[in-house]
Amino acid sequence: MIGRQLRHSPNLPWLIAALLISAAVLWPVLSIVQIASKAGTTSWPHLASFVLPNALKNTTLLLLGVGLLTALIGSVTAWLVSAYEFPARRILSWALLLPLAVPSYIVAYAYTDFLHPLGPLQTAMRSVLEIDSPRDLRLPDVRTLWILITLMSLVLYPYVFLSVRALFLTQAGSLLDAARSLGCGGRALFVRVAMPLARPAIVVGVTLVLLETLNDIGAAKIFGIETLTSVVFSTWINRNDLAAAAQIASSMLLLVIVLIALERLARADRRFSITQRPQAMSAQRLRGKKALLAAGCCALPVLLGFVIPMAYLLHAGSARWLQHGFSSRLFALAVNSLQVALCVSVITLCCGWLLSFALRAQPARWFRALLHAGSLGYAVPGVVLAIGLLTPMAVIDAAFAGLAKAVGASDQSLLLGSIAGVVLACSLRFLAIAVNSFEAGYARIPQALDHAARSLAAGPAARAWRVHFPLLQPSIAAAALFIFIDTMKELPATLLLRPLNFDTLATWLYAEAARGSYEEGALAALLIVLIGLPAVALLARVGTTQAKP
Repeated sequence: MIGRQLRHSPNLPWLIAALLISAAVLWPVLSIVQIASKAGTTSWPHLASFVLPNALKNTTLLLLGVGLLTALIGSVTAWLVSAYEFPARRILSWALLLPLAVPSYIVAYAYTDFLHPLGPLQTAMRSVLEIDSPRDLRLPDVRTLWILITLMSLVLYPYVFLSVRALFLTQAGSLLDAARSLGCGGRALFVRVAMPLARPAIVVGVTLVLLETLNDIGAAKIFGIETLTSVVFSTWINRNDLAAAAQIASSMLLLVIVLIALERLARADRRFSITQRPQAMSAQRLRGKKALLAAGCCALPVLLGFVIPMAYLLHAGSARWLQHGFSSRLFALAVNSLQVALCVSVITLCCGWLLSFALRAQPARWFRALLHAGSLGYAVPGVVLAIGLLTPMAVIDAAFAGLAKAVGASDQSLLLGSIAGVVLACSLRFLAIAVNSFEAGYARIPQALDHAARSLAAGPAARAWRVHFPLLQPSIAAAALFIFIDTMKELPATLLLRPLNFDTLATWLYAEAARGSYEEGALAALLIVLIGLPAVALLARVGTTQAKP
């Protein structure tokens, strides 16, 4: 029956292409399980006794701490800029997205050097207090798990802020205004109406935050804190034990599945709908101390998560630039990062649209389940995805070598140890962003437009080009900006799969920080942030435009 449905579908080529893309995402996941199942257990006694307990404890505390703190910061700030009018509200409503441009490892890098005993802060304090030796005045070590939780929350809360603010601006207006008319206001309105209403959006945002936290390797390495991700990395690279790394990666996959299942379960019984036209809530003006308090609450995350790290990078980067100038090496690194980010954006958008178009053309549950299973690459940490891609890339390279030998061409690696392998890994990882964005855009396009186009003899390509794409422009822009920003910041997959003598700004910064050469990495960190800032600004503009009724 299923085969008959596909054979008689007028969109058969598009559906087959979508299934192939979905299979390409699932292949590395299955490869991890295969590598782990064939591995021995010689390393497990050591790992289970001395490595995994501490890593599991740190990972659990990190996920809980970052999840709770980002939920608090993101939901409170989204509520304040949506429900109230106060000084600098319009500036803060988009400034709250600026930490998206700053990867967690850059914030960890900046604060580690800024608060170092020989860093600017403690040096200035000793100068004011006329203390000569750093031993006579030393602040507590910043590299602790709780500081890491705080710093990661300060750069990841925009995921919660974006989803919650979008809900308040597009769906919650009439309901919250009705609650106000019934005498519910202030704290009661926030606790009893706004938060229950925003719970699905909070759950979605926090799930993304947890997946990003699980993917992190740079910030944890800089702080010297072992997590499951860093253990996978060190087991593979430092101990040269791919089999044990695959086994730990398989356990991380189980953790990812649990997180996604909990997210689905948390949203299963929370569905809200309104019969009126969506509208933003009317903002109430705050005055006096309340206005200053609201502005301060919204400004503090921006100050700690963006302004202070950016000020440090500008200071350290400008000092380095004045001494040595802007090296050709940094320019080459920036070009490498831009090339990878642009290639990944284009490929991911094309594949994401194919999957979304196939879901619209073939809405059967079995087909939807297959395609959704293939768009879960974002849930797989980069270091885990890198392990899973080794076998598929080796198979493809072997097939390519056989073809090259048959036609008498030179035998070269196509994916392993090449830029194409990095682009493939990032494209598979960020495919879910494009799929989700396109699905949200398609949900706003009535099926009646497709029926009308078919009645005019328009095929799938014509419908997509002349009907869908003009209406999908906001979704395309949002997905492209998100993918570009995330690719610029991506570290684990790029670090593990890049070819020899090829670095991006992220990998070079990581190497400099690992060597303790903070001055050398300041310009690279600054470039990563500066390149990502225009994309974040455009994303804020796109988000505001989409939110308007």
